[in-house]
Amino acid sequence: MQLEKRFTLIQLSLLILGLLLAWFYAQHQILTGDQNQMLYKGYMGAYKHIWINYGNAASAVGNVPGSMISYVVAFPVMIYDSPMSPMVFLFFLHLLSYFLLDAVIKDIYKADVRLIFLVLYWLNPWFVFENILYNPSYLFFFSALHIWSAYKQREKSSFVYSTLHLLAIGLALQFHYSWIILAIISLYLLYRNMVKVNWWGVVFAALLIIASLIPYLQTVMHNSAIVHHADDTGRYIGWGGVHVYPVLKSFIYWLRYGSFFFPNKLIASAHFDWLGTSHIVQMIFVYTYKVVVFSIGAITVYISYKANRYFYDLVKGKLFQRNDAIKTKEEWLLLYVFGAMSGVFISSILSPIIFSYWHLIIVFPFAIMPIVIYLKDKKRQYMPKALIVVILYFVFINIMGAVDSRKYSIATDYVKDTKAYIQKSL
Repeated sequence: MQLEKRFTLIQLSLLILGLLLAWFYAQHQILTGDQNQMLYKGYMGAYKHIWINYGNAASAVGNVPGSMISYVVAFPVMIYDSPMSPMVFLFFLHLLSYFLLDAVIKDIYKADVRLIFLVLYWLNPWFVFENILYNPSYLFFFSALHIWSAYKQREKSSFVYSTLHLLAIGLALQFHYSWIILAIISLYLLYRNMVKVNWWGVVFAALLIIASLIPYLQTVMHNSAIVHHADDTGRYIGWGGVHVYPVLKSFIYWLRYGSFFFPNKLIASAHFDWLGTSHIVQMIFVYTYKVVVFSIGAITVYISYKANRYFYDLVKGKLFQRNDAIKTKEEWLLLYVFGAMSGVFISSILSPIIFSYWHLIIVFPFAIMPIVIYLKDKKRQYMPKALIVVILYFVFINIMGAVDSRKYSIATDYVKDTKAYIQKSL
């Protein structure tokens, strides 16, 4: 009861902490080809009104379709001319993703579970590390919109929510090819009779998506090269299933998202050269840091495995019984999470590449749910003190990530570097 009264204050404090970390990350991001592609497209639209109607180059199958990547950079810059404007818009989408997810959690659980989710989502380095101008960073919003709009259609159909649900898939398509995972989840929801669909909303959303892709289709007619990767590997749809390892690696990522075994680009690239001390001292810090983060990572992967086993025990026997009524809201949520796991499995079979962590980051909000449920049911008595330790550890890892990692550096000034890049490129 005491937590219920104080939750809003705690929530606000942690949200502000997360935004401060996001700002710190954004200021020190290192510009690479991914950001340069987005900056070029966005600033061409904002400054010269030349709109590039295709997105970033993908790993194996050409450029992502659609104009959304240009818009999410150009429109914020047109409102306020600063390299930080697109980043502020990204912060807003991340914040909105949390509130959409929390709206679902709030309707099912009490404040203690909401607090566990708040910490494991909003402050999690898997999430905060993605405060970078990079197309997968936008996917959290579409994941949240997808589950929220589906949850709203549990008991009755709605034109608005059906429209938003399909738009979540269709707009994610214009950022990253992992949109297919959201589509697979939706197919599972339909199969399992978990949503009441308004087909007029589906048709309306489909028309909006098609209309948004018309400029891209016109561009393809004049330049078919954008649908092919420059370095054609000869791989094919279904390559992942034939070679098995890509499927196994995808499930390992599912377990890692629920653990503190963060991306190697975050935890394996620290050099501590910013300390300005001798090489020997730097090496001591490097190896001590790696021992700590990899040890904690390995332990929490095991906890994630136990949580997923517990999750399976809760839902087994209910996964494919399409005519069985769903008895509780929690059961609906657990089945949705299974749909997300199925999406990872099927997409990894279909994929022509071996996935890296960012290829599946769209399911991160769902991959932490087995952990949230496990902690709620099995470790509730340890949560108050444990969450304080987790928050401190997350803050430490996030600061290290922003100061000394593959994508960020304390020596980097994002605003200055962006202005220099735009001046040189446009």
